[in-house]
Amino acid sequence: MSSDSIPEPLPAAPGAPADSPFRTEPTVRDEAPQFVLPLVVHLEKTDPPARNDALVTAARAVLTLLADPRSLGEEEGGAEGEWARAVRDWQDARIRKVVRRARGAEWRRASALPGITVTGEHAEVRVFPPVPLDGWPKELAKLQVSGTELEDPVAPPAPAASGPVLWMNPDVGMSAGKAMAQAGHGAQLAWWELSDTERKAWREAGFPLSVATPDPARWRELTASGLPVVRDAGFTEVAPGSCTVVADHPALRR
Repeated sequence: MSSDSIPEPLPAAPGAPADSPFRTEPTVRDEAPQFVLPLVVHLEKTDPPARNDALVTAARAVLTLLADPRSLGEEEGGAEGEWARAVRDWQDARIRKVVRRARGAEWRRASALPGITVTGEHAEVRVFPPVPLDGWPKELAKLQVSGTELEDPVAPPAPAASGPVLWMNPDVGMSAGKAMAQAGHGAQLAWWELSDTERKAWREAGFPLSVATPDPARWRELTASGLPVVRDAGFTEVAPGSCTVVADHPALRR
């Protein structure tokens, strides 16, 4: 349940600097120390969350960490937040996320580490400050990455037309963990594109969003709409350059 992906608009933003994370060709970002954002989904054998609920919750977890004062350096007194350096180093390199699963004592140990737990309708996802690719805390390094799939017992409701939507590619199959990471990428792209005022409004509303899969014709329209598109690096599950998510937010619609 992992995703070492590069969230990138499609095509690369005009005038993007040479080291922009929005470019697919090798850049100086590849030469920087590489970090990963760990996410852990609480997954008990007898009571797993629905797939769509897990995707929505993972996306909201990423947004919650990005907006947290500990990540932004806005703690009381103006001192830099304790996670700000790690988040900055992560965002200065390629944007990687890995989703692992935990149950029972594993989840309790993971929950004791610094991080934020975000809950959905039933899903629980804990997001942690970025760590070096080879520097995972032992409590997280031991957790399983693959081997579990999630299903939607009933079809997810149609997304609200007036709200943010993460549109998943209908032609690319992904495990639940991979899709959770991709949803997180899409949410992050939307966050980057918003103004400070728009970010504040989204945060104060509790980061409402939907995850949905359009039909192929609608997907083609979305990828040509100018909205941010996640393009996967191809390290796991899907071919390099595959477009996996369109990040749709009311403030970004033209």
